[in-house]
Amino acid sequence: MILFISGSEIFIVIVIAVMLFGADKIPEMAKGLSKGMRQLKDATNDIKREITESAEKQGIDASLANDLKKEINKVKDNIDDITGPIKRSF
Repeated sequence: MILFISGSEIFIVIVIAVMLFGADKIPEMAKGLSKGMRQLKDATNDIKREITESAEKQGIDASLANDLKKEINKVKDNIDDITGPIKRSF
């Protein structure tokens, strides 16, 4: 189940796409879409790499931020456990 779409709905979308664009244009469109998605993924990875490198140059430990995030999530879970029965339902 992809995005709450059933098989018949996917089939209808494919039939409409073939009718609108033609069978010869669909592979070109898919190739362009995949190329765009790849460029976006590469750009995202480059940004992450640059942030990590600049943090290392400044002496910031990235694992410290991850550990802090885990601890904050634990505290949130504990608060939810404590306040669960106290919360009012509207």
